[in-house]
Amino acid sequence: MSTTRRRFLGAGLQALGAATLGVTARSAFGSDKAQITATELAPGVTLLAGAGGNVVAMHGPDGSLLVDGGYAANSKPLLRAVAHATANDRVKTLINTHWHPAQTGSNEVIGRAGGLIIAHERTRQYLSRAVSSVDYEGLYGPLPPVARPAKTTREGGSLAFATHQVDYGYLPAAHTDGDLYIHFPELNLLAAGGPVCADGWPLLDYRNGAWLGGLVKAHEKLVALVKPDTRIVPANGRLLTGAELARHHQMYAEFHERMVGYLIKGWDSGDAIADRPLKAFEAQFGDPTAFIRGAFTSLNLAYAPD
Repeated sequence: MSTTRRRFLGAGLQALGAATLGVTARSAFGSDKAQITATELAPGVTLLAGAGGNVVAMHGPDGSLLVDGGYAANSKPLLRAVAHATANDRVKTLINTHWHPAQTGSNEVIGRAGGLIIAHERTRQYLSRAVSSVDYEGLYGPLPPVARPAKTTREGGSLAFATHQVDYGYLPAAHTDGDLYIHFPELNLLAAGGPVCADGWPLLDYRNGAWLGGLVKAHEKLVALVKPDTRIVPANGRLLTGAELARHHQMYAEFHERMVGYLIKGWDSGDAIADRPLKAFEAQFGDPTAFIRGAFTSLNLAYAPD
C-alpha cells in the first residue's frame, strides 16, 4: 500500500473515531465489516452497494469522483472498495445528492484528506446544525466544517472529470429540499439520489421540505432528461432504466391526483390507507402504508393556509 493511500485511510479512521452524532435509528446501523459489492457500469465507473445507499465511483487521473458516501460507520470498508475499484489512492471530488446520514457519512474522512465536497446549498446548511428528520430518530449533525460542502449550488452546474462531462441539477422538495441528481450524459447514466427507489417506496422527509408534489415533479424532470435505455442509479437497490422511471412517474402522478381527491373529501390518512390506492403496485414495491401516511402528511403541510 502506498504512503499516500495509508495517509488517506488513516485519516479516515481518525475522522470516524472523532465523529459524535446523535442519530439513534437506522442511520446508526453499519459496521466497519460491512459487505460492499461492486458492479462495473463502464470502464473506470463502478456502482458500490452495501454502505447504506448506492454509491457511484469514477476513476480520475489524480483521484476519484464519488457520488454519495454511505453511513459513517461504513465509511472505512466503502473507501477501501473505492480505492480498489478506481485504482485511486484518494477521493478528489465527492458529490452529496442530499444531506441524510446514508449519503454524507464519508464527508469528514474525504474532507480531511483534502477532497472537494459539492452539494446543494441547503445540504450545507443542514450539515451545519443538528437536525431531526423522518429518516431517523434523534438528531444528525452538525458535522465539523471540514465535512461540509465547500462548493454549493442552488440550481445546478457541471464539471469535467477525467474525460467525462458531469452535470448536476436541483430537484426541489422531492425527498428533502436539497436534492441533486448527477448526470453522466456520455455514459447514458444518471445517479438520481433519494427521490428514486427501485423496488420500494421513497421516503418523503416532510419535516425538511419534501412533499408528494415535489416527488412527482422530480420524476417529471428526470424523465425529460433521460432516454428509455438510460441506466438510473436509485438511492437504494438495483439499476432502473429510463423507461421504468417513466412508469414510476405515471404511478406517482396518478397517486398524487387521488390523494388530492381524498383531501377534498375530508378524508384522513387512515381513510386513504384503507382505500389502498396503490394496491396494484404492492406486490412490486411492498406495503405502502408508511408512504401513504407520509404523503398525506406532506400534502396537509403543503396546502395548509398561511
